[in-house]
Amino acid sequence: MNLTVTWEQDVCFKAESESQHSLLMDGPEDLGGKDLGMRPMEVLLSGMGGCTSFDVVTILKKSRQDVTACQAVISSKRAETVPKVFTDIHIHFKVTGKDLNEKKVARAIELSATKYCSASIMLSKSVNITHGYEIIVA
Repeated sequence: MNLTVTWEQDVCFKAESESQHSLLMDGPEDLGGKDLGMRPMEVLLSGMGGCTSFDVVTILKKSRQDVTACQAVISSKRAETVPKVFTDIHIHFKVTGKDLNEKKVARAIELSATKYCSASIMLSKSVNITHGYEIIVA
C-alpha cells in the first residue's frame, strides 16, 4: 500500500492513495491552518474506526445476523507532552438490527480487535484500547 501526501498551503496537506482517493488534512487557525480538513491524528483514529467497523459488519453478516447499521463512537486520550501520542482509545459500537445475538456481536468485536483489524492490532502495541457495545433493535 502506497500513498502520497502533498503540501497544499500553510499547514494543509492532501493525501492521495493508490486507489485514487484523496483527503485533506489541515490544522486549526491558531496553528496556521484554515480548518479545511481533519487533523492527521483524527485521520489515524478514523482509519482504525473504519477498519474495525468493516470487520464487525462483515463478521456479523457471515454469522447471518440481520445487521442494519453499525456506528463506532471513538473517544481517546493523548499524552500531555510532545509527542502527544494516544494513551487510551475506547471504541463503543452501536449495532442496530433485527434479532441480533448478543454473543455474536461481542464475538465479532473481539475477533476484530484480536485477529482481523490491522490498525487496532498495530495501535494496541502501544495504546490501551478498550471496547464496548450496545445493541439497538430495529
